[in-house]
Amino acid sequence: MLLLSCTNLSRGYGATPLFDGVTFEVHAGERIGFVGPNGAGKSTLLRCLTHPDEADSGIVTLHAGARLGTLQQVAEFAPGRTLFAEAKSAFDELLATQKEFERVAEQLAATTDDTQRRLLSQKFDRLAELLRHHDAYELDHKVESVLSGLGFREPDFTRDVVTFSGGQQRRLLLAKLLLSAPDVMLLDEPSNHLDIDTTRWLEDYLARQPEGMIVVSHDRYFLDKVVNKIFELHDRKITSYPGNYHQYVRLRDERYERQLKEYEARREYVEKQEEYIRKNHYGQLAKQAQSRMKALDKLDDVEKPTRVSGPRIAFQSVSRSGDVVFTAEELTKRYGDKVLFDELNFDLPRGKRLAIMGPNGSGKTTLLRILLGDEEPTSGKVRRGHLVFPGYLDQHLKVLDEEKTVMRAVWPDDEPDHTEQKMRDLLGHFGLHGETVEQPVKSLSGGERSRAALAKLTVNGVNLLILDEPTNHLDLWACDALEEALKAFGGTVIVVTHDRYFLNRVADLLIVLDGAGGSELVYGNYDTFELLRQAREKADAASGRRESAVSSSPTTDAKPAKRKRVYPYRKVPDLEADIAATEAKVAALEAALQSPDVYRDAPKLKQTTTDLEAAKAALARLYLHWEEAVELNG
Repeated sequence: MLLLSCTNLSRGYGATPLFDGVTFEVHAGERIGFVGPNGAGKSTLLRCLTHPDEADSGIVTLHAGARLGTLQQVAEFAPGRTLFAEAKSAFDELLATQKEFERVAEQLAATTDDTQRRLLSQKFDRLAELLRHHDAYELDHKVESVLSGLGFREPDFTRDVVTFSGGQQRRLLLAKLLLSAPDVMLLDEPSNHLDIDTTRWLEDYLARQPEGMIVVSHDRYFLDKVVNKIFELHDRKITSYPGNYHQYVRLRDERYERQLKEYEARREYVEKQEEYIRKNHYGQLAKQAQSRMKALDKLDDVEKPTRVSGPRIAFQSVSRSGDVVFTAEELTKRYGDKVLFDELNFDLPRGKRLAIMGPNGSGKTTLLRILLGDEEPTSGKVRRGHLVFPGYLDQHLKVLDEEKTVMRAVWPDDEPDHTEQKMRDLLGHFGLHGETVEQPVKSLSGGERSRAALAKLTVNGVNLLILDEPTNHLDLWACDALEEALKAFGGTVIVVTHDRYFLNRVADLLIVLDGAGGSELVYGNYDTFELLRQAREKADAASGRRESAVSSSPTTDAKPAKRKRVYPYRKVPDLEADIAATEAKVAALEAALQSPDVYRDAPKLKQTTTDLEAAKAALARLYLHWEEAVELNG
């Protein structure tokens, strides 16, 4: 069902429009990811959908009485209202319908007039069906479910809404939008400030909704899980692609290559015709030349295709450090009664890319500071390897002096004779060119400032990059460029990030902090961790069912259950070898799915997908088998 249409919508500031003549439709069930480089006009277009009068021209139409809702960016709540009451206010219209239903029921019970009874009975039935359709008698349960899913605890429900932080209040705005369930939802960065567990809940929730939605997000993993169509805003126009983000990247690149080939073939054809005309514009072949000239005149002009491209990011070659960059032994950090991590042990080999992940407040940045020597652990110790030269990129990019120009802020302190051309070449490797390098740092965009900070690290010759949320200020294309640069970096990388797509592309070792003092070392990327997490949940659920069955059976001599082997005895090294082989198989199958040839062969695509799922399931079982062997082997 068509819910919203947008026809020839245009909006600009000054002489250059952000978008021009944009036309598209949104149907029920379409979850549209809206992507484009920073500054392309995505948020402006969403505002024009909400307030069509802000557009310079064009028409926005809501069809079939559809309701449109948007995720507000600024929270304004009146004091004296609890969190639960504010969330439930999303149902104000439905609650008013409930009161109307009760009033009609009372009138129906009291009336003695047959005509009035018939009219009231019809209205009663309509209201009853409306309330049934919207599950109006389950409203409290819905509110509790959404608030809990977005990370609120039951004691929070009775707190005054104005006592919550700005991030929590924004989550409340998101909760109200989800509960109100408009026919078309406009979601601008809905996963901002959410931890991974909460984002995972939101992904599952949105993917189940029947409404139409447009989602602006820099979270590529989120787009992969939620959307089934992509709108790309580029060069003032929107191009539509079916599928999720992963599919969009493949189709976008294929489309560009196809258009480029067509453009080159057309240009070659025109050049040949022009050469023929030039040689034969007189003489016996003049008529043919004139005919070809007329044919060329009728051809429409075709511009060379363009695509969004990220900045060039490339790190310089680095000196070799010792084979082990860091060793942590029994590392513990407490603040009073709060335990961030307890007895954490790990080695970081040279050349590895370690990622640290966990919920907000779990101690990720604190762990970085301990590794750098800027903070002392409560107990345990850290040993830094030989010839390790770290460079730290903090979330606030304090490595740069905001008052200096970009060139002077990045200029190495210990090399005053560095040449300006050398600095320009270096900054060019991070997508900073021309007049930009002469501007003060404080005038840069977030993405430009982030890339300048990375350039500052590499100019100092560091062979250990320590990055705290490096993708926060980058658009999707800059993230791609940074990921490729980090994979090519000759040193070692430690990164803290919530960006799961980034973790999948960059990390080969994970430290996962659970926020309650626990930690886990995972050899692999985020998908490896997710497979392991899901396998554990299934195993825990099965174990819970078995324990429930045992506890419900009568027994006269109950004894504590002793853990038994689930898997046959195998040596740990043998399991580790199988894990390595299966990880390689998963990587090979995922690489195969990147090939356009696979998608042109339906049986091959089906078989490759089946093999990949089977390999991932086998890998999850191997991880559980390995854990059991480590614990129970004598």
